[in-house]
Amino acid sequence: LGFVIVTTIFSVSLIIWRLPLLRARTKLESAFSREAVFLYNNLLLVALALTILWGVIFPVLTQLVENQSRTMSRPYYDFFLRSFGLPLLFLMGVGPLIAWRRTSIRALVRTLRWPLGVAFVTGIALIADGAGSSVPGLIAYTFSAFVLATIVVELVRGTRVTGSLFQLVSRNRRRYGGYIVHAAIVLLAIGIAGSSSYGTTTEKKIAVGQSMTIDGYTLTNMGARTSNGPDYSAITSNLRLSGNAQGTLTSGINDFGNQGPAHDVGIHTNWARAEDLYVIANQINSDGSVYLKVLVKPLINLIWIAGFIFVFGSLVALWPDAREQKRLISRFALAKA
Repeated sequence: LGFVIVTTIFSVSLIIWRLPLLRARTKLESAFSREAVFLYNNLLLVALALTILWGVIFPVLTQLVENQSRTMSRPYYDFFLRSFGLPLLFLMGVGPLIAWRRTSIRALVRTLRWPLGVAFVTGIALIADGAGSSVPGLIAYTFSAFVLATIVVELVRGTRVTGSLFQLVSRNRRRYGGYIVHAAIVLLAIGIAGSSSYGTTTEKKIAVGQSMTIDGYTLTNMGARTSNGPDYSAITSNLRLSGNAQGTLTSGINDFGNQGPAHDVGIHTNWARAEDLYVIANQINSDGSVYLKVLVKPLINLIWIAGFIFVFGSLVALWPDAREQKRLISRFALAKA
């Protein structure tokens, strides 16, 4: 906890100390401008990258200095992800709509009134639905709705001018390819928030024929079986899955002799609900009864979908544009002259 507090104070102090110099070098005319938002975005990204880097190399350093490895646990990463990641998510929605060079608070609020309204309504609806149990998750969902609303506003404005969404994107691929990337990051944020803040974990012992239920999934113990491989022996629990999904799952323990046992986790992916069900058999007894640890990770599959959308948006932004090439050639020809 002390290290987290010191690191946070150091990061914030560094940003405040360097802000005047960065503002002078980037010729910022106002703290409320698109250039300023890009600057804040980059500072937060650097701070987040440094904290993650320290969390990764900390075990290596402690191994070298103290001859014992100490790792940064989940609370460390959660703290900095919330401290730096949530403001980053919010700035991603502000950046496309704020004016270049300078803008007033009144003009900024007027520009963002629709996205802010959508975010407010989303937050109220989530609280009414019971999502207020996790404040960071609620904030992440609300900011995600805000960013998606800004993207929709920009697309609607541009389509009114061009008359066609395809023509709008083809005229400025870098800009709207960037919006697709923003949408992918929003899906990533929703997936992380849903799986980490609203996941469910249950542990229970069930005998053969007994069942356990978690978040609409029912697991019934159908007995255990043993098997042998070339370098291991395994005992596996067979489970029937019903409720939100139908099928079978297996989870067991593989014993590799000198290397020790390893758990074979049963995983069921429910694409319709964008969630995963994890089943871990911690102990399987000779009578077939099993101690199960079951985890439900809602919306975690959005992380995978976000990856594909991110690649697609990057391709749209990087795809060569003949008209832009001609403009660049004309610009360089004038500069040379």
